[in-house]
Amino acid sequence: MQHALARSEEESPLLSTASRRDDDSEEEQEVADAEEAPAISRSRGALIVGSIGFLIFLQATNISILTTTQSSIAADLDAFEQAIWFTSSYLIAMSSLAPLMGRLSQVFSPRMCMFCSTIILCLGCTLTASANTFKMFIGGRVLTGAGGAGILIVATIIAVKTTSPQKRGLYIGLANSGMTVGVSLGAVIAGALEPKIGWKPLFGIQAPLSLVAGFGLLLGIPADMAPKGNNFEHTSLRSKLKSIDYSGALLLIVTITLFLLGLSGPSILVTPLILSGLALPVFVLNEIYVAKDPVIPIAVLRSRGTLLSCLATVGFMMARWGVLFYTPVYALAVRGWDPAVAGSILIPTNLGFASGGLLAGIFHIRRNGSFYIHSVVSMVLFPLTFLVLAFISNATSDWALYVIMVFCNGAIAGASLNYTLVHLLHLTLPDVHPVVISLLATFRGFAGSFGSAIGGGLFGRVLHKSLVDGFANAGLEDRSDLIRRLQGSPATVPLLHGKEKEVAVSAYEDALRSLFFGAVGLTVVVAVAQAGTGWKAPKKTYEQLSEEEEVEGQEGLFGGS
Repeated sequence: MQHALARSEEESPLLSTASRRDDDSEEEQEVADAEEAPAISRSRGALIVGSIGFLIFLQATNISILTTTQSSIAADLDAFEQAIWFTSSYLIAMSSLAPLMGRLSQVFSPRMCMFCSTIILCLGCTLTASANTFKMFIGGRVLTGAGGAGILIVATIIAVKTTSPQKRGLYIGLANSGMTVGVSLGAVIAGALEPKIGWKPLFGIQAPLSLVAGFGLLLGIPADMAPKGNNFEHTSLRSKLKSIDYSGALLLIVTITLFLLGLSGPSILVTPLILSGLALPVFVLNEIYVAKDPVIPIAVLRSRGTLLSCLATVGFMMARWGVLFYTPVYALAVRGWDPAVAGSILIPTNLGFASGGLLAGIFHIRRNGSFYIHSVVSMVLFPLTFLVLAFISNATSDWALYVIMVFCNGAIAGASLNYTLVHLLHLTLPDVHPVVISLLATFRGFAGSFGSAIGGGLFGRVLHKSLVDGFANAGLEDRSDLIRRLQGSPATVPLLHGKEKEVAVSAYEDALRSLFFGAVGLTVVVAVAQAGTGWKAPKKTYEQLSEEEEVEGQEGLFGGS
């Protein structure tokens, strides 16, 4: 009976007629929403965009700032072996809380979510700047990551839910551009200022700046401005608090934290991975049978397009983080540049990232619908850039070619992330878009942790072996302390001379080559995963079409593109 009904739905002309009518009603609804939205002056709009952009910038600097300050921090805190946690602790905290931000932005206003995130970010930067021990520093990084979890996600949700399809790609591109500018300039600014003022002021100055941007956002966004489809706009605070799935939120945070903790250290920790594997089914059962309003709706968990898009994003951004984390290392250790100059290697790749995302958003992503071909093609081109980088990451390669390749890598990445996001929105229901965006951002956060853990582990193992073998073959015995310093501080390489420097440079070349070859294989798998997402949007059911017949003009739950 159900199969016959499904066939009749597919063959019925009522479906196609209702679908066309639904498309028309969606366009009319967008116009009506635009007319009913509170008018915002240009000055107020500039305050909102400037505040959001600056917060995204600060969030991004907290990732790249470690690429050029890691050596000094590790020396001051005597934490050479634990240096990998400087970035991983921030990314773990950010990734663990990211899935909740989509839900919280639905229950509470995006305005308040971003402001609270800003306060937490401010406290985290203050604690980091005052740290005198490794544990205190990591505590500050965790708190900063918790605050950073809600900034880019909620900004993207605002862009998706409050803008027209014609401008959506542009605003998503702008948000991603703010992120990549922060990643790029954070390393450059930190590299230039750290030798003069030390690393602590670099974190401390972010606290008042983030606070100012947070209040600018709080004052700029009207209190009655909420994304379309927000069912909690006129709900009391007590009802909002009761609607949150606390058990699901806790289980999700524990699952993600344990999983990333097991992979983010110098070696893989089996116990956290096992505990994470046990917590995951408990979370799923909680969402199915216990939670009245799940953090992650079951329909999202069962969506093939969502699952494969998230998995593709993890691998894609893992490879991308290899460029962001290790091209400054290449400039420091292999090229022998000063830290201030080494950070500038991120400028061309992040300029490419911003350009690719903006060009795709301005000239192409101006409608709802499928972007299947564009997302797959961009991911197929991505491995080629890593293949070239694997061959030219040495001391004798042409510098202009290197700049061109990191630029192309960034341009393809920026455009691809834009295409895959809007294509995922096409594959999912509008009422779960905030959750889907949060999930996608969570997996992007995973990528940073995986990139620093798995990629860092591969890089570190190859580097260690090459250093040990290189010093042994060169007849240089008892270099264990030097190997320890070289693994935690690439800035040590230019200080060496003679055979020691030759061995160190060669070892870094070997490690970079292995890292980028690994990225080639990973991104090929990513392209296959993206190809499996499909291109068809969810269809309306017969019952929902009947209900829409009764209530003229009512927007359907499964409204598609």
